[in-house]
Amino acid sequence: MAWLLGLVTLACLIAGGVLLHRGVRQAASERVLYRLTSGLPVAQKGAKQRWLQRELLRAGFHLDGGRLGLWLGIWLFLALLGGLLGGWPFLLVMAILPPALMRLYVAWRYRLRVRRMIEQMPALLDHVIRSLKSGRTLGDALLLAMENAADPLHTAFARSRRNIDRGMALEDALDDFAELYEQDEFRILALGVRVNQRYGGNASELLENLIVMIRDRERASRQLRAMTGETRISALILGCLPISLAIYIFITNPAFLLGLWADSMGKLVLLVAFLLQLAGSFLMWRMLRSV
Repeated sequence: MAWLLGLVTLACLIAGGVLLHRGVRQAASERVLYRLTSGLPVAQKGAKQRWLQRELLRAGFHLDGGRLGLWLGIWLFLALLGGLLGGWPFLLVMAILPPALMRLYVAWRYRLRVRRMIEQMPALLDHVIRSLKSGRTLGDALLLAMENAADPLHTAFARSRRNIDRGMALEDALDDFAELYEQDEFRILALGVRVNQRYGGNASELLENLIVMIRDRERASRQLRAMTGETRISALILGCLPISLAIYIFITNPAFLLGLWADSMGKLVLLVAFLLQLAGSFLMWRMLRSV
Protein backbone atom coordinates (compact mmCIF):
# COMPACT_ATOMS: atom_id res chain seq x y z
CA MET A 1 0.00 0.00 0.00
CA ALA A 2 2.85 2.38 0.85
CA TRP A 3 4.54 1.68 -2.48
CA LEU A 4 1.26 2.25 -4.31
CA LEU A 5 0.68 5.58 -2.58
CA GLY A 6 4.25 6.58 -3.33
CA LEU A 7 3.81 5.83 -7.03
CA VAL A 8 0.52 7.72 -7.12
CA THR A 9 2.19 10.67 -5.38
CA LEU A 10 5.06 10.67 -7.86
CA ALA A 11 2.69 10.45 -10.81
CA CYS A 12 0.58 13.35 -9.50
CA LEU A 13 3.67 15.47 -8.87
CA ILE A 14 4.85 14.85 -12.42
CA ALA A 15 1.38 15.67 -13.76
CA GLY A 16 1.31 18.86 -11.67
CA GLY A 17 4.71 19.88 -13.03
CA VAL A 18 3.55 19.26 -16.60
CA LEU A 19 0.38 21.29 -16.03
CA LEU A 20 2.40 24.11 -14.46
CA HIS A 21 4.79 24.15 -17.44
CA ARG A 22 1.90 24.18 -19.92
CA GLY A 23 0.21 26.97 -17.97
CA VAL A 24 3.35 29.13 -18.03
CA ARG A 25 3.77 28.57 -21.77
CA GLN A 26 0.11 29.33 -22.42
CA ALA A 27 0.32 32.54 -20.39
CA ALA A 28 3.36 33.64 -22.37
CA SER A 29 1.59 32.85 -25.65
CA GLU A 30 -1.48 34.82 -24.54
CA ARG A 31 0.68 37.84 -23.70
CA VAL A 32 2.37 37.72 -27.12
CA LEU A 33 -1.01 37.34 -28.86
CA TYR A 34 -2.41 40.27 -26.88
CA ARG A 35 0.51 42.51 -27.97
CA LEU A 36 0.10 41.46 -31.61
CA THR A 37 -3.67 42.09 -31.70
CA SER A 38 -3.86 45.10 -29.36
CA GLY A 39 -4.60 47.45 -32.24
CA LEU A 40 -7.09 45.26 -34.08
CA PRO A 41 -10.86 45.09 -33.58
CA VAL A 42 -11.83 41.96 -31.67
CA ALA A 43 -15.40 40.69 -31.85
CA GLN A 44 -15.86 38.69 -28.67
CA LYS A 45 -19.64 38.54 -28.66
CA GLY A 46 -20.72 34.93 -28.19
CA ALA A 47 -17.19 33.71 -27.55
CA LYS A 48 -17.03 30.78 -25.15
CA GLN A 49 -14.76 31.23 -22.17
CA ARG A 50 -13.60 28.52 -19.91
CA TRP A 51 -15.89 28.14 -16.94
CA LEU A 52 -13.25 28.62 -14.26
CA GLN A 53 -11.75 31.74 -15.81
CA ARG A 54 -15.24 33.20 -16.28
CA GLU A 55 -16.15 32.61 -12.62
CA LEU A 56 -12.88 34.14 -11.43
CA LEU A 57 -13.32 37.14 -13.74
CA ARG A 58 -16.83 37.78 -12.44
CA ALA A 59 -15.56 37.62 -8.86
CA GLY A 60 -12.79 40.12 -9.57
CA PHE A 61 -9.82 37.74 -9.66
CA HIS A 62 -7.25 38.05 -12.44
CA LEU A 63 -5.30 34.79 -12.73
CA ASP A 64 -3.41 33.66 -15.81
CA GLY A 65 -2.82 30.07 -16.83
CA GLY A 66 0.49 29.84 -14.94
CA ARG A 67 -1.01 30.80 -11.62
CA LEU A 68 -3.95 28.46 -12.11
CA GLY A 69 -1.55 25.61 -12.80
CA LEU A 70 0.46 26.49 -9.70
CA TRP A 71 -2.62 26.45 -7.45
CA LEU A 72 -3.73 23.17 -9.01
CA GLY A 73 -0.34 21.63 -8.30
CA ILE A 74 -0.42 22.82 -4.67
CA TRP A 75 -3.90 21.37 -4.19
CA LEU A 76 -2.86 17.99 -5.61
CA PHE A 77 0.23 17.94 -3.40
CA LEU A 78 -1.78 18.71 -0.25
CA ALA A 79 -4.36 16.07 -1.14
CA LEU A 80 -1.70 13.42 -1.62
CA LEU A 81 0.14 14.50 1.53
CA GLY A 82 -3.10 14.16 3.49
CA GLY A 83 -3.60 10.72 1.99
CA LEU A 84 -0.09 9.61 2.97
CA LEU A 85 -0.39 10.91 6.52
CA GLY A 86 -4.00 10.07 7.34
CA GLY A 87 -5.10 7.46 4.84
CA TRP A 88 -7.94 7.56 2.37
CA PRO A 89 -10.33 9.60 4.59
CA PHE A 90 -7.87 12.52 4.64
CA LEU A 91 -7.27 12.08 0.92
CA LEU A 92 -11.01 12.26 0.25
CA VAL A 93 -11.47 15.29 2.51
CA MET A 94 -8.54 17.17 0.97
CA ALA A 95 -9.81 16.32 -2.51
CA ILE A 96 -13.33 17.65 -1.85
CA LEU A 97 -13.06 20.36 0.82
CA PRO A 98 -10.68 22.93 -0.83
CA PRO A 99 -12.60 23.07 -4.16
CA ALA A 100 -15.92 23.32 -2.30
CA LEU A 101 -14.65 26.14 -0.08
CA MET A 102 -13.13 27.92 -3.07
CA ARG A 103 -16.39 27.62 -4.99
CA LEU A 104 -18.37 29.06 -2.08
CA TYR A 105 -15.88 31.91 -1.63
CA VAL A 106 -15.93 32.81 -5.34
CA ALA A 107 -19.75 32.76 -5.37
CA TRP A 108 -19.88 34.95 -2.25
CA ARG A 109 -17.31 37.36 -3.71
CA TYR A 110 -19.28 37.55 -6.98
CA ARG A 111 -22.57 38.34 -5.23
CA LEU A 112 -20.92 40.97 -3.03
CA ARG A 113 -19.20 42.57 -6.01
CA VAL A 114 -22.32 42.61 -8.18
CA ARG A 115 -24.39 44.11 -5.35
CA ARG A 116 -21.84 46.90 -4.98
CA MET A 117 -21.80 47.47 -8.76
CA ILE A 118 -25.61 47.78 -8.89
CA GLU A 119 -25.48 50.27 -6.01
CA GLN A 120 -23.03 52.37 -8.07
CA MET A 121 -25.14 52.23 -11.24
CA PRO A 122 -27.43 55.21 -10.42
CA ALA A 123 -24.40 57.48 -9.95
CA LEU A 124 -22.92 56.30 -13.26
CA LEU A 125 -26.21 56.78 -15.13
CA ASP A 126 -26.67 60.22 -13.58
CA HIS A 127 -23.18 61.11 -14.86
CA VAL A 128 -24.21 59.93 -18.33
CA ILE A 129 -27.40 62.03 -18.23
CA ARG A 130 -25.46 65.18 -17.30
CA SER A 131 -23.00 64.51 -20.13
CA LEU A 132 -25.87 64.05 -22.61
CA LYS A 133 -27.44 67.33 -21.54
CA SER A 134 -24.10 69.07 -22.03
CA GLY A 135 -24.02 67.98 -25.70
CA ARG A 136 -22.04 64.75 -25.76
CA THR A 137 -23.13 61.68 -27.67
CA LEU A 138 -24.34 58.58 -25.82
CA GLY A 139 -21.16 56.64 -26.58
CA ASP A 140 -18.84 59.41 -25.37
CA ALA A 141 -20.99 59.95 -22.28
CA LEU A 142 -20.90 56.26 -21.36
CA LEU A 143 -17.14 55.99 -21.90
CA LEU A 144 -16.53 59.08 -19.76
CA ALA A 145 -18.78 57.73 -17.01
CA MET A 146 -17.04 54.33 -17.12
CA GLU A 147 -13.66 56.01 -16.81
CA ASN A 148 -14.73 58.10 -13.80
CA ALA A 149 -16.68 55.36 -12.01
CA ALA A 150 -15.47 54.01 -8.68
CA ASP A 151 -14.36 50.45 -8.09
CA PRO A 152 -15.56 47.78 -8.56
CA LEU A 153 -17.65 49.22 -11.40
CA HIS A 154 -14.60 50.92 -12.92
CA THR A 155 -12.65 47.63 -12.99
CA ALA A 156 -15.62 45.68 -14.33
CA PHE A 157 -16.13 48.10 -17.22
CA ALA A 158 -12.43 47.96 -18.15
CA ARG A 159 -13.20 44.95 -20.38
CA SER A 160 -15.95 46.88 -22.18
CA ARG A 161 -13.72 49.92 -22.63
CA ARG A 162 -10.99 47.77 -24.19
CA ASN A 163 -13.50 46.17 -26.55
CA ILE A 164 -14.81 49.59 -27.64
CA ASP A 165 -11.27 50.92 -28.15
CA ARG A 166 -10.54 47.93 -30.40
CA GLY A 167 -13.49 48.66 -32.63
CA MET A 168 -16.43 46.78 -31.10
CA ALA A 169 -19.76 48.55 -31.26
CA LEU A 170 -21.00 50.12 -28.03
CA GLU A 171 -24.16 47.99 -27.86
CA ASP A 172 -22.16 44.78 -28.46
CA ALA A 173 -19.71 45.65 -25.69
CA LEU A 174 -22.56 46.28 -23.26
CA ASP A 175 -24.24 43.02 -24.31
CA ASP A 176 -21.00 41.19 -23.56
CA PHE A 177 -20.86 42.91 -20.15
CA ALA A 178 -24.47 41.96 -19.37
CA GLU A 179 -23.94 38.34 -20.42
CA LEU A 180 -20.85 38.09 -18.21
CA TYR A 181 -22.48 39.36 -15.00
CA GLU A 182 -26.03 38.07 -15.68
CA GLN A 183 -27.97 40.88 -13.99
CA ASP A 184 -31.26 42.38 -15.17
CA GLU A 185 -30.07 45.95 -14.63
CA PHE A 186 -27.12 45.46 -16.98
CA ARG A 187 -29.31 43.69 -19.56
CA ILE A 188 -31.84 46.55 -19.54
CA LEU A 189 -29.02 49.09 -19.99
CA ALA A 190 -27.57 47.10 -22.90
CA LEU A 191 -31.00 46.72 -24.51
CA GLY A 192 -31.79 50.42 -24.09
CA VAL A 193 -28.48 51.45 -25.64
CA ARG A 194 -29.01 49.03 -28.55
CA VAL A 195 -32.50 50.41 -29.24
CA ASN A 196 -31.26 53.99 -28.99
CA GLN A 197 -28.31 53.35 -31.32
CA ARG A 198 -30.54 51.66 -33.90
CA TYR A 199 -33.78 53.69 -33.77
CA GLY A 200 -32.85 56.86 -31.88
CA GLY A 201 -34.95 58.41 -29.13
CA ASN A 202 -34.53 60.22 -25.85
CA ALA A 203 -31.65 58.47 -24.07
CA SER A 204 -31.89 60.72 -21.01
CA GLU A 205 -35.46 59.65 -20.28
CA LEU A 206 -34.51 55.99 -20.66
CA LEU A 207 -31.61 56.31 -18.23
CA GLU A 208 -33.73 58.23 -15.72
CA ASN A 209 -36.34 55.45 -15.76
CA LEU A 210 -33.55 52.89 -15.27
CA ILE A 211 -32.28 54.83 -12.24
CA VAL A 212 -35.78 54.79 -10.72
CA MET A 213 -36.11 51.05 -11.37
CA ILE A 214 -32.72 50.24 -9.76
CA ARG A 215 -33.54 52.27 -6.67
CA ASP A 216 -36.99 50.69 -6.35
CA ARG A 217 -35.53 47.19 -6.63
CA GLU A 218 -32.85 48.02 -4.09
CA ARG A 219 -35.49 49.32 -1.67
CA ALA A 220 -37.59 46.17 -2.14
CA SER A 221 -34.54 43.96 -1.66
CA ARG A 222 -33.69 45.66 1.63
CA GLN A 223 -37.25 45.23 2.86
CA LEU A 224 -37.17 41.54 1.94
CA ARG A 225 -33.87 41.03 3.77
CA ALA A 226 -35.30 42.71 6.85
CA MET A 227 -38.42 40.52 6.75
CA THR A 228 -36.41 37.29 6.33
CA GLY A 229 -33.69 38.13 8.85
CA GLU A 230 -35.02 35.64 11.41
CA THR A 231 -35.02 32.84 8.82
CA ARG A 232 -31.44 33.55 7.78
CA ILE A 233 -30.22 33.67 11.39
CA SER A 234 -31.97 30.35 12.10
CA ALA A 235 -30.28 28.74 9.11
CA LEU A 236 -26.90 30.09 10.21
CA ILE A 237 -27.36 28.66 13.72
CA LEU A 238 -28.45 25.27 12.36
CA GLY A 239 -25.42 25.17 10.06
CA CYS A 240 -22.89 26.11 12.76
CA LEU A 241 -24.39 24.07 15.62
CA PRO A 242 -23.01 20.62 14.62
CA ILE A 243 -19.51 21.99 14.02
CA SER A 244 -19.55 23.93 17.30
CA LEU A 245 -20.75 20.85 19.16
CA ALA A 246 -17.96 18.72 17.64
CA ILE A 247 -15.35 21.31 18.64
CA TYR A 248 -16.76 21.46 22.19
CA ILE A 249 -16.66 17.64 22.51
CA PHE A 250 -13.09 17.55 21.21
CA ILE A 251 -11.97 20.19 23.73
CA THR A 252 -13.76 18.72 26.76
CA ASN A 253 -13.40 15.00 25.95
CA PRO A 254 -10.82 14.45 23.18
CA ALA A 255 -10.60 10.71 23.91
CA PHE A 256 -14.14 10.25 22.56
CA LEU A 257 -13.40 11.53 19.05
CA LEU A 258 -9.89 10.10 19.01
CA GLY A 259 -11.34 6.71 19.94
CA LEU A 260 -13.74 6.95 17.03
CA TRP A 261 -10.90 7.94 14.71
CA ALA A 262 -8.80 4.98 15.85
CA ASP A 263 -11.56 2.53 14.88
CA SER A 264 -12.25 1.76 11.21
CA MET A 265 -16.02 1.96 11.66
CA GLY A 266 -15.61 5.16 13.67
CA LYS A 267 -13.69 6.74 10.77
CA LEU A 268 -16.55 5.84 8.45
CA VAL A 269 -19.09 7.37 10.86
CA LEU A 270 -17.10 10.61 11.14
CA LEU A 271 -16.67 10.80 7.37
CA VAL A 272 -20.37 10.24 6.75
CA ALA A 273 -21.23 12.88 9.37
CA PHE A 274 -18.85 15.34 7.70
CA LEU A 275 -20.35 14.71 4.26
CA LEU A 276 -23.89 15.07 5.61
CA GLN A 277 -22.90 18.35 7.26
CA LEU A 278 -21.56 19.63 3.95
CA ALA A 279 -24.71 18.52 2.12
CA GLY A 280 -27.01 20.10 4.71
CA SER A 281 -25.09 23.38 4.68
CA PHE A 282 -25.22 23.46 0.88
CA LEU A 283 -28.98 22.82 0.82
CA MET A 284 -29.66 25.55 3.39
CA TRP A 285 -27.45 27.93 1.42
CA ARG A 286 -29.42 27.19 -1.75
CA MET A 287 -32.72 27.72 0.06
CA LEU A 288 -31.54 31.03 1.51
CA ARG A 289 -30.56 32.24 -1.96
CA SER A 290 -34.15 31.77 -3.09
CA VAL A 291 -35.56 33.85 -0.20
